[in-house]
Amino acid sequence: MRLIRPARAARRGTARRRSSVLAAAAAATVLALTATACGPEEDNAGGEPSASTGQSSDGKITIPDDLKNRLKEHGIDPDKWRNGEWKNWDKDKWLREAKDFVNPIIEDLWDPDRMRDADKAPQKPVDNDISGDQGVTDPTPVPVRATGVETPYHTSAAESGKLLFDGPKGSMVCSATVVKDPAHPGKSNMVWTAGHCVHAGKEGGWYRNIAFVPSYNNDGLSLAELKKATKQQIAPYGVWWGVWAQTSEQWISQGASTGGLGAPYDFAVLQVAPEKGSTGKSLEETVGSALPVEFNAPAVPKIESMTATGYPAAPPYDGQKAFQCADKPGRLSLVEQDPTMYRIGCSMTGGSSGGGWVAAGQDGKPALVSNTSIGPVTAGWLAGPRLGKEAEGVYEAVSKKYAGQ
Repeated sequence: MRLIRPARAARRGTARRRSSVLAAAAAATVLALTATACGPEEDNAGGEPSASTGQSSDGKITIPDDLKNRLKEHGIDPDKWRNGEWKNWDKDKWLREAKDFVNPIIEDLWDPDRMRDADKAPQKPVDNDISGDQGVTDPTPVPVRATGVETPYHTSAAESGKLLFDGPKGSMVCSATVVKDPAHPGKSNMVWTAGHCVHAGKEGGWYRNIAFVPSYNNDGLSLAELKKATKQQIAPYGVWWGVWAQTSEQWISQGASTGGLGAPYDFAVLQVAPEKGSTGKSLEETVGSALPVEFNAPAVPKIESMTATGYPAAPPYDGQKAFQCADKPGRLSLVEQDPTMYRIGCSMTGGSSGGGWVAAGQDGKPALVSNTSIGPVTAGWLAGPRLGKEAEGVYEAVSKKYAGQ
């Protein structure tokens, strides 16, 4: 949401000027600059790496053959991967293509300390002026100060949570939302987030050790209190690993950490599974809720308010607590031929990237209509993609992939 690591812009004309203005809103990229890579104690994290589409008779998750084959195709040994090989970010080891997503579960890798410490977001000042944009752009919104989500978070925003993952520079965070699965009514294992929270875009590949923690720090404990907290207190509804992720081809080919490139297509969907193996309950059943996704939300003038939820990690926030901003959206156009984005006033910073934007859907009930994508480092506004046919295609593809399981 706020600032990210510097990256070269790759569009001409006004788009090139904008590259110094906006930052791909991931603490994903934000935190990558200063977060510390795992220490030796994590190199031998316990448990077998696994992807959750298979399960042995003793209840442990096993690696399905298709994942084993994908790992082998890239010269990846599952045992070595578990013991630290996942830290190898050589170009040939950083899987890029959509079909190459692999995310073997490393049980207990995300322990309380690692979850808490994956929240450092360095500041990188950028200009808030976007007057050179093409297309339809409304005046910059008045800043809206984010308010803390009422605790326990599960009561106030059961669908929301924190996304944890690793990149070349260390552990990073984003935010995410449990969404409904058309193939499994009432039993969804699908999570919505930003594309830049799972894939680095045109200059990188898929991030690793991607895991979702619904209602992270459910009671809103302070950082000092969290240092003494148990995993149950930090992750009361468990840790759910991404077994499949999909984002837009536009994000993979155009996405950049600064400049807003690819931002109108900056969305992703994850299929997740519990870290410790099947409990007999889906993610939706575990948290008790999931939001429908609205792919044809009303035009901006007809939307009275949107509410964005996330775990901002860059100062003045510390990434440990959930916040929300509610505002009437305006329009932001980065490139004339790309879809116009939603924009709201909001003070949330890096780490809130990927968090869901909720508004009344066509039926008048709450629905996810966007996610946090970009914003200036000087905390004042956020922008998110308007979900259209490309987003619907990604969503349906992930749902259909697991329809028979």
